[in-house]
Amino acid sequence: MSERTDPVQTVFVDQTDPLAAPLLEELATEYSTRYGRSRDQMYEDLSTYPAEEFAAPGGALLVVVEDGTPVAGGAFRRYDDTTAELKRIWTSSSHRRRGLGRIVLRELETEIVRAGYSRIFLTTGPRQPEAVALYLAAGYTALFDRSLPPQDIGIHGFEKVLPTAALPSDCAAKEYESV
Repeated sequence: MSERTDPVQTVFVDQTDPLAAPLLEELATEYSTRYGRSRDQMYEDLSTYPAEEFAAPGGALLVVVEDGTPVAGGAFRRYDDTTAELKRIWTSSSHRRRGLGRIVLRELETEIVRAGYSRIFLTTGPRQPEAVALYLAAGYTALFDRSLPPQDIGIHGFEKVLPTAALPSDCAAKEYESV
């Protein structure tokens, strides 16, 4: 991972915000390349989720912005009374290996705790080894047999139990200097 000194900002937006568009567009392209459905089918799946699922108080959509350009992002929504579900974790293909995915997870986890959840659940596909590595490195527990080939597992589930202690008011920095 290369070290950078350019600051990035994190902002929470609505699914229809123009800052969210690159996230949805590139995810559609990425998923279609990896899983064989058309880009348009994947985009329709991503863009037709009801926006309120990713809105407060039960959810949020985060975008990491550098020099006005969205470079990473992710979202969460309510899974059940105590559990948030992570969705749409994304880093622009031209900005990978800079630690932006870790920033997205940190910010979303902080917001998830603030929203009152005590657990996170997520799934990722068998053709996304980078995502599997990110979640394992961030302390998520695999809910599948890691000794099996990814294609034999299918959907890869993860969970993380969150601390329930109160967060300090300055816990979530909104600008990162060295990513």
